[in-house]
Amino acid sequence: MQAVNNRLVDLINGSKQFIIPAFQRDYSWTTEQCEQMWNDILRAGDHKGSDHFLGSIVYVAGNAGAAFSSWLVIDGQQRLATLTVLLAALRDHIIDTGWTGQEPTPQQIDAYYLKNELESGGRRYKVALRRHDDATLRSLIDGRDPSDVQSASELVVDVYRHFRMLLNSGSVQPETVYRGIANLKVVDVTLHQGIDDPQRVFESLNSTGVDLTQSDLIRNYLLMGLPEPEQTRMYEEYWIRVETLFRQSGSDPDNFLRDFIALKKKSATQVRADRIYPEFKGFWQPSDEESLTIVLEDLVRYARYYVHFLRPDLISSKTLSGEMMHARSLGSAQAILVMRLYERFEFGALREDDFIRSLKLISSYLARRSVLGLQTRGYWSVFARIAHSISAESPFEDLQVALARNYQRFPSDSEFQAALRERNLYGLRNCWHILAQLENAGQKEPSPVSTYSIEHVMPQSVEDVREWKTVLGNDWESVHETWVHRLGNLTLTAYNSSYSNRPFEEKKTLPGGFEQSAVRLNEYVRKQSRWTATEMEERGRILSDRAVEVWPHHDADERLILESELRELRARAARGGLDSLQMSEPVRDIFSAIRASIRSMGESIEIVEGRSLCYYDAVTANFFTETLPMSGYVRVLLPIDFEEVHDPEGMAKDVTAWKFLTYVTHRDCGVFLDVWGQEAIPAAVAMVRRAFNVSAQ
Repeated sequence: MQAVNNRLVDLINGSKQFIIPAFQRDYSWTTEQCEQMWNDILRAGDHKGSDHFLGSIVYVAGNAGAAFSSWLVIDGQQRLATLTVLLAALRDHIIDTGWTGQEPTPQQIDAYYLKNELESGGRRYKVALRRHDDATLRSLIDGRDPSDVQSASELVVDVYRHFRMLLNSGSVQPETVYRGIANLKVVDVTLHQGIDDPQRVFESLNSTGVDLTQSDLIRNYLLMGLPEPEQTRMYEEYWIRVETLFRQSGSDPDNFLRDFIALKKKSATQVRADRIYPEFKGFWQPSDEESLTIVLEDLVRYARYYVHFLRPDLISSKTLSGEMMHARSLGSAQAILVMRLYERFEFGALREDDFIRSLKLISSYLARRSVLGLQTRGYWSVFARIAHSISAESPFEDLQVALARNYQRFPSDSEFQAALRERNLYGLRNCWHILAQLENAGQKEPSPVSTYSIEHVMPQSVEDVREWKTVLGNDWESVHETWVHRLGNLTLTAYNSSYSNRPFEEKKTLPGGFEQSAVRLNEYVRKQSRWTATEMEERGRILSDRAVEVWPHHDADERLILESELRELRARAARGGLDSLQMSEPVRDIFSAIRASIRSMGESIEIVEGRSLCYYDAVTANFFTETLPMSGYVRVLLPIDFEEVHDPEGMAKDVTAWKFLTYVTHRDCGVFLDVWGQEAIPAAVAMVRRAFNVSAQ
């Protein structure tokens, strides 16, 4: 690395070109940053010889020759690009106003700082930006209207126009601006190919992460080490497709990249937003072009899955698009699972109808838990774990089983229906979604619910409406408080403001009222002659019956659930770890004797959990014993009630009578006993056998 102080104009002047490589981001300065540079230039131009330090320009040789050299810019592209735009604006201002000062002349600006006059084609321009930025900058340098450029860079054009406005204000002379530019100094840093690592230099220069997103850093990491032609090819074949997808979605790719890395690493721990780039470096190390091509192909494919989740309208299948939209409307944590399912679908392991059923189950899981008011924290980890369990052989069945076994449980039909009927549904964030789905799910002619709002059939306020108090009866306050926000009283309408808190009969008969409503949710309402707790309760029951069809249960096969549980137990057992259990030799003798007796009872699965050895029935997968080595004895815990134990020796103790048991893994056990010697083992084993027999049922 070679670093020297240099004037920026001396750096640019000469037969050379500074190329912004494909891995760099687009031009991103706004007029705010340009105002700062403008003010710095004016201060430097007020007095001859008043230098201003602009920062560093870091570059590495692209194609160095005797007559012409090209350099790849590692750091400083925004400053170089902005200065070039300013010089083009200054030249055009001089031409348009006919300014006749001694210098600069338009010819000087062109020859020294904008163009390589003796070169042709792309080499004619001293600064070459990326894609539409470059086409826009070239049009400005050539004196053409940038509006003629297809997909012109709005930021480049805005900055040019802003500089023209500042120059036209009349408050500053061209020579002052030119002198200020001449007095800009930079640290001129040249990296040596094959010796200096451009990526490490880049990271150190951008270690604060103020300007660069995690996806910027990842893009640079993937492409920076390649020769310039390969950088451009890889960028145009792959990465530009990722950027285009996320422009369509109106979001940045950082969250996608976090989920992509988690899928590849099979991780269920969500990394911090500022740790995505380091995590990616741990996942993929540069090795050869083939491995880079593979990871870029994967990135493009998974990016499409992710963007289709964000923007279901981009999916060609109308049915799939609709179900994806419902799944998306309930949150975003499930994106990682949707990507895995989408992959299985695209590679033919999952039929489209099963993909749709899968999305419906995800929606069911989220909707049911939302209605019950169950915890939402940790959803990302839940969906990540499920995603890792989805095989290519039976993806839909794997999803059913994973949802059935998930520690954040899938509510049953009965509790879902009860919660729908009895809870304050209006207070839920997903209330509108629930009503919209009850209205439209499965309909070939859906209602335009996006224009509808939630309506209370019995109004939220009835104190001043005599008719409502009369129909609700003497205890109208209690009836109103109980039923006003429940499902049975809620509907959708485009006439919310018209209904207000009118009496029920008026709501039915006014123009656009319930009798004229085409909303399916209002079908029961318009048939009623009055609206009391009885009608609200009945409508709530009807809608909750429909809800279990709209949001079905997982209906996982019990046999498959058991097989999955046994597979997981055996995988955990295979990790071993018995050596991690520390104990004295006398305790080990007791521990080993109990273990041998348990093994003689029948086939079991032994797993080291924490500081214990835990036993599971190898047929039912049920836990039946925990053995915990202690100081001088072995503690045995059993998942049965104290009253179930036959204990003539009086060894057993009731767990519920103890405030806390140290080092225990299975805290749902009802009985424990401490075995101090060999003579106590037969009585202890007899109680273990009782637990084993219960587990086998």
